[in-house]
Amino acid sequence: MAARTWTLITATTTAALLLTACGGSGADDKPDATKGAATGSPSATAPASASASSDVTRPTVTLPNSFKLTFQSWTSSDPVKQAVLNDGKEQLRAGYAAITADTTNSKALTFYNTRAGLSQVQQWIKTYTDKNLTVIGKLPVYDPKVNIVHKNGATLSYCTDESKAYSKDRKTGEEEGNPAGMNPHVYYVITLARNADGVWQTMSAQSQRGDCSQ
Repeated sequence: MAARTWTLITATTTAALLLTACGGSGADDKPDATKGAATGSPSATAPASASASSDVTRPTVTLPNSFKLTFQSWTSSDPVKQAVLNDGKEQLRAGYAAITADTTNSKALTFYNTRAGLSQVQQWIKTYTDKNLTVIGKLPVYDPKVNIVHKNGATLSYCTDESKAYSKDRKTGEEEGNPAGMNPHVYYVITLARNADGVWQTMSAQSQRGDCSQ
């Protein structure tokens, strides 16, 4: 799979893989007040509870059978941490769903990202769509860890294994994986903010290749 980033910096190689993720934040990096909105801030008084977002209608995210995004041990006995895991998972699925659908806009992308987070993920998606690429294969996402910073803030770290994930040219059908010798494991740290609806939205992400093992 060709290497793509969620940062403002475009990857210089076309043979490194998937989402060697987004980094940094900006002045607009704040949680959306309502689902689908691009402005606002989290409620200062809302408790960090899993039930706070139970009544929110979440967008459906669908991935094609040609790309398997699997989440291993993606559970927690803590309901708040589980809520972070759930929304972090869907945010990642929404990004790949957009790539496979050849679009940079969807309800799910807006729903699961703050304004700054949305801008970053759209730039990452464009590194595929601008080159007429999609993704195929299997991408396990494993070893998740959640840290609740405060009632409306959290970090989520996890690893991915790109060994069996590939980019595919939509026109020619040519498939490309990681170059020989490249470590397929990538470590991610995601920053999330809980909005007024109780949705944990992604604000930014950072990654480091080779910091994981499986």
